[in-house]
Amino acid sequence: MAGTNSNESIKLQLAEMKSYLKEKHLQDALANAYKELKLLKNTTLDIAFTGASGTGKSSLVNAFRNVSDYEEGAAKIGVTQTTMDPERYPHPKFPELTLWDLPGIGTRAFKPREYLEKVNFRKYDFFIIVASERFTMNDAMLASEIQKMNKRFYFVRNKVNQAMDAERRKPNFSEAQTLAEIRKYCLSNLREEGAVDPRVFLISSWHLNMFDFPLLQKTLAGDLNDLKRPLLIMAMPAFSREQLEEKRAAMEALIWKRALLSCGIGVIPIPGLSLIFDIALLVSTMKEFCRNFGLDEESLCNLAKRVGKPVDVLKSAIKKTPMANQINPEFVNSLTTKSLLCSSAMVLEEFADFIPVLGSLIGGVSSFSTTFYMLKGFLQDAVEDAESVLAKVAE
Repeated sequence: MAGTNSNESIKLQLAEMKSYLKEKHLQDALANAYKELKLLKNTTLDIAFTGASGTGKSSLVNAFRNVSDYEEGAAKIGVTQTTMDPERYPHPKFPELTLWDLPGIGTRAFKPREYLEKVNFRKYDFFIIVASERFTMNDAMLASEIQKMNKRFYFVRNKVNQAMDAERRKPNFSEAQTLAEIRKYCLSNLREEGAVDPRVFLISSWHLNMFDFPLLQKTLAGDLNDLKRPLLIMAMPAFSREQLEEKRAAMEALIWKRALLSCGIGVIPIPGLSLIFDIALLVSTMKEFCRNFGLDEESLCNLAKRVGKPVDVLKSAIKKTPMANQINPEFVNSLTTKSLLCSSAMVLEEFADFIPVLGSLIGGVSSFSTTFYMLKGFLQDAVEDAESVLAKVAE
């Protein structure tokens, strides 16, 4: 599990928890944690992908969902118009996140206001307008109408890898210069069609770790509210240490809430209830951490396909955490035994002067501290393994 520095960090946070509970009534803290967890569970995020047919928006929907174009449940792709009505594609691991593949907008008779009404624009949190070569008048008109309806939109120039491959054949090729020229061309198109201060993200649905995709992720998350932001951060793939740290921060906030929930169950005077609940909570949360950081069979297989490496090579980087499907009550029990042996003294010391105040709530405090400590340590291990996988990808 985590080393000395991690233990010191956990110790400081336990001390902070002690201070927090002194300042607020325990029942208020538990009620707030339960309310926030319920809000998070019921929070949904709907992203609409639109643009002309043939721009690769369906492939982009699949990339956001971390599925390949031809596997079961993937958005349909094709060189002709394949989407006539809005198609709904829930994220396979985060069903609260839904991606919508909207009908193409390439016809001459395109009317943006009628189009938005037809696809029920109110249901979407924001729109991603996709082009594969140049943005058109329809793209600019649609963006204008979306803005009038107080919705956010983002211009995405897809298939940048194809343009780069073509340019690499030329002498004196410069990737930075080529990207700058593509961006300038896209912005010029949009301005000519009446777009005001457009911003374009250059991406490739097959190489999400390259070009502007990390910047697009950061921009989307920054524009969402506090409830929807964690959902996007947890669902999106991470290709840098910065993105892993964003996931870690979202998970740390979740640990506090789930540890408080454990505390609430711990105060119920029913023998064995707290232990059963805590083990189930730890199993489900640890599985969630593995899935969030791509440390599960499906995520690793999809990543291996995208980066062109054997999946066993990526798996070899995982040293500290089991695969998500290997996490079960027996695994958690083994960790709990080992961790409690080395952490009991620290936990009791932190709460020694606080236990008399709680009196009969000592079981709740014990449940909180155990859950908190276990999840913090496991999270640290998951982050380190995810970093190791990224290093393998970069080799």
